[in-house]
Parts: sequence; C-alpha cells; structure tokens
Amino acid sequence: MGDFIQLLPDHVANQIAAGEVVQRPASVIKELLENSIDAGASHIQVVIKDAGKTLIQVVDDGRGMGLTDARMSFERHATSKIKTAEDLFSLKTKGFRGEALASIAAIAHVELKTKTEEEEVGTCIRIEGSTISSQEPCVNPKGTSICVKNLFYNIPARRNFLKSDAVESRHIIDEFQRVALAHPHINFSLHHNGSELFQLPDTNYRQRITNIFGGKTNEKLVPVNEDTEIVKISGFVGKPEFAKRSRGEQFFFVNDRFIKSPYLNHAVVAAFEGLLKDKAYPSYFLYLEVDPKSIDINIHPTKTEIKFDDEHSLYAMLRSAIKHSLGQFNVAPVLDFDRDANLDTPYSYNNKNAETPKVEVDRNFNPFKNDGRASNYNPGDSSYRKEFSPSWESLYSGIENENPSGSGPDQMEFESEEVTGSLFSTQEEKPEASTFQLQKKYIVSTLKSGILVIDQNRAHSRILYEELLKNITISAAVSQQLLFPLKLPFSTQEIEMLKEIKDSLEQTGFIFSEIERDTVEISGIPTLIAESEVGMLLEQLFSDFENDVPDNGFSQTDLLAKSMAKSMAVKSGTALNNSEQQHVANRLFACKEPSLTPFNKSIFITLTVDELEKKFT
Repeated sequence: MGDFIQLLPDHVANQIAAGEVVQRPASVIKELLENSIDAGASHIQVVIKDAGKTLIQVVDDGRGMGLTDARMSFERHATSKIKTAEDLFSLKTKGFRGEALASIAAIAHVELKTKTEEEEVGTCIRIEGSTISSQEPCVNPKGTSICVKNLFYNIPARRNFLKSDAVESRHIIDEFQRVALAHPHINFSLHHNGSELFQLPDTNYRQRITNIFGGKTNEKLVPVNEDTEIVKISGFVGKPEFAKRSRGEQFFFVNDRFIKSPYLNHAVVAAFEGLLKDKAYPSYFLYLEVDPKSIDINIHPTKTEIKFDDEHSLYAMLRSAIKHSLGQFNVAPVLDFDRDANLDTPYSYNNKNAETPKVEVDRNFNPFKNDGRASNYNPGDSSYRKEFSPSWESLYSGIENENPSGSGPDQMEFESEEVTGSLFSTQEEKPEASTFQLQKKYIVSTLKSGILVIDQNRAHSRILYEELLKNITISAAVSQQLLFPLKLPFSTQEIEMLKEIKDSLEQTGFIFSEIERDTVEISGIPTLIAESEVGMLLEQLFSDFENDVPDNGFSQTDLLAKSMAKSMAVKSGTALNNSEQQHVANRLFACKEPSLTPFNKSIFITLTVDELEKKFT
C-alpha cells in the first residue's frame, strides 16, 4: 500500500481557511476595521460598491507599516498582537490570530498602500489569489489603505451563494455599527455606491448611539452604571414603552469587543420582567469591562463568543444593575399607586443636607381694609364710584304692563299633545343569531350536519392576505389621507429596507411624502388600519424582512402580504358583535383557500352530529 496523506499547497490551505474567516463581504469589513483600530487610527473611512462584491476599501490614519511588515502581513499566522501562548489571556487588541489578511488575499484581488510617519514614501503591494503580482513604492499619507476587489472571484460557488445586494449591505451596516459603537472616540464614515450612509464624528457613547440610530433615540435611553470587583458595567437600556418587535438594537460589548451571549441577554430580559408587552424585545447598549484573564475569546472564528470564568455572578450583577437603573429613573412602577410623584426626593438630592426654608411675611397686610375690595382703591380718586346692583325683584318689575294684548301663557296655543302614531314598534324584534362568539376567540355557527368553529384571528388573516395580494398585484388599494402627516423614526438599516419595499407598500395604500436618513413621513395609510397601528405594523414588517428581502418580485409581494395580514388581523380576545361575526364567516368562505392561513395553519373545524353523539356514549 502506498502513502496517501500529503500536505496541501499553501494556496489551497488558504482558501479552505478563508471559508472560516471570510463568510461574506461583511466579514472583510469587520477584519479590516479591527486592524485599523489596532493600528491606533483616529479617522477610518469605508467605501463599498455593489454591497462589497465589487469593491471594499478601508482607509485609516494609523501607524502604517514598513516594507517588510507589509509583505509579512499577508503570511498565515503572522501577527504583531501576540508573541507567546500566555498572551492569549491578556489580550487588549482586536486581532491576534494573523489569519485575516492571508484569508482575504486568497479569495480576492487586494491592493495595499501603507506608510509610516518616519518614511518618506509608502509601499504598494498587489496580490491576486495569494500571489504577489507587484510591489513598488508609492505616494501615500501616513496610515494604510486596503482595497479588496472581486471577492470570491476564484471560488464561484461561494460567490453564487451570496445574497442580494440589499441583504449583504445590511450585514455590512451591522458590522460597521458594532465596531463604531464600541469606539466613539474614532471618526467613522461609510459610503455605498457613491452615497454617504454614515458620518460619525468623535464623541461620547450616548451621542454615538444617537448618531447611528437617529435623534429620537436619545429620549429612549436609560443610563446603567455599576462598578464591582468582577465587572464594570456601563451603557444604556431602552425604556420599556419603546421596546420593538425585533432584536435589532441589542448590543453587548466586552472590553470594547462586540459579543453575542444568550445567557446575558436572558439577564436583561429578566430585569424587564413585567414591563414589556408580549413579543416585545428591549433595546440595550451595554459595555462590560472585565479582567482579560477571566475570559476566553479564542473559541470561535468570528470572535463573537466568549467564555467567562464566573457567568452566574455576572448574570446577577447585570440583572440587578438594570433593575436599579429602571427604578432610579422612575421607569419601573412602584407598589404605592396613590403616591404623588411630585413629593418624591430626586435621586441627585440623596446626600444633600436639609435647609430651613425662608418665609417672608408682609406685616402691613390687612385683609379687612376697604371691606376686602380691590386693594388699588384710592379714596382721592374721583373717578371711582361705588355702584350697588339692584335687587332680584327689580328684574321682574313691569312684566304685567309689557303684555297689553293679554296673550299670556294661558292664551298661547300648542299643537295637540296626542300622538297618533309610533316611530318604533312596541315589540322589540331581534334577528335570530346564526353565529355566536366563544371565549372571544372562536366564531361558532351551526350547519345542517353539525357545528362549525372558526378561529377569528386566523380567518381574518386569510381574508386580509388575499385582499392585500389583490391590491399589490392587480389594482392599488384605496388610501386614507391623514390630516396631519405621521412622522416615524427608524434606523438607517430600516430606512434602506423600506426603500426596497416602498413600491409594494404604496400599492397597499401607504403614501410616503418624505423619506429621510432617520425619519419617514407618511401622509396616507390603508383604510384597513388605524393611524395608531402604523408604527407597530412597520416594525413587524421590518422584523419579518430582517433575514432576507427576496429578489423575486412575487416572493417579496407574498412575504409583504403575509406580514401585513398577520399584523392587521383582529386579535384573539377581541369581542365581535353578531354582524361582525357573520361578516368574517361570509368573507372567509369567499376566499380562494378558506381552510388554511397564509402560514398553512387550519382556520376552522367541523363537528358532525355523529361525532357529538359519540361524546355522550
């Protein structure tokens, strides 16, 4: 038997490793941004085209690299962040594996321009598929500029698996926001296809959050601060009334590194217990500082998962810190419902000493002076005259003389008081009810063969689904004009998503008068929904479209109709009168598919007389 095991060539090994590090264009953005931050940059600019498939460029003003370092940076496991295995437990940098640039260079065309402050000229290196095609001096300011072109050009299967430009750009925005939120002291900018998406100046944490998610975010934030021996917690949580139906605004940062932790997320949700509506998720931007020796980052290729030494203590501290903040700023309700909030001592006055109030008394004040009349009376003023109002009897004097014709009340004529007919029938006639409501959830009707039980929420969602599909695909729905336009705040990512489905929404009856970077002005809404439900409906829509916006026009229309029908359908627990119950039942059986919801769930069941008789045997 011959030997079968052999070493893979470097370019093949690099392409395999690149599958772990570079999953999509957003992965490249994340790695290059972290390198710029580790280089001490104060200004970082990101430029992308076609959602990063054609071009990704990151320019910074960091330390830069010399000729030797520029060549070495593309070698596998070449890094300046660590030197020994013990350094893995005292990490203060973003990167440490030395795999990112080598993986990117294996699957794209890369151009690197870099220069240190001491050197007179910079270095330009071009690499195609791990092979250096050119290396030459160039003119470059202090810092580094990396262009990544034609991502996955030599792995067509991976390129074909990329989503649409809209979906990939949303992933890029996600990664950009995570890095920008962790480093408010750095200037960031993001441009996509020539248009500016973000321009974030050097600021503090609160202002950075507001700059990214819109000006209305500031009033939604409640600060959280707790300093212990194990962890230092800072940041903000959103007020319960602004909780959303999606998990978009939930961020954990450990030592300025974005992480995902379902365990810590449960701690936050537990702190909001009793304050949130059903299926609503709180927003939070929490920054945790722990000892680097107490965590392990090197457990996942994307470095978004961390192992903690003492997760249980961290859970308890995080939960109590958020509860304390919600109570401190009067967000959480108290047990004394008759309490007057105006009498509460402000939290900032907790350590202040009480001061004796100063009372000033006008000792010359005489309440009986001038019989209690106006104090500005001047006896010497001849223009002042005291007038007495006449007695009440004088109001009725002379009435007898003013009626010379003698046509008093006794002589006035009235129409006959006798009513000859009746507007309403004496016997109340009630139509015989053919349906009735059970538990405010089911509509029950009789059939010749038995009983029909309809789920009112599912039935209405099927009715709305088919009506919305008809409006979007065949004829536009009637729009209800608003007297005052409705302005709703949204994040940049949600605005980009709204632009993609704007045409379909307008077919359902929405009229968008203005779409800005963080707000939407709506001047018309569908007749089927109330003005107060518009914000909730759009939030649910963004939540359903969060994972993907289909490229196929029919698939996009179908998903839009399903989402809107689910939000607009009458909820279980809503009381319906007899005519409304009958209307739902009649319209349901006029649908093309009355037995199933848009999500393939049963809408009604029937119980025959035989089945009922078997229950009594």
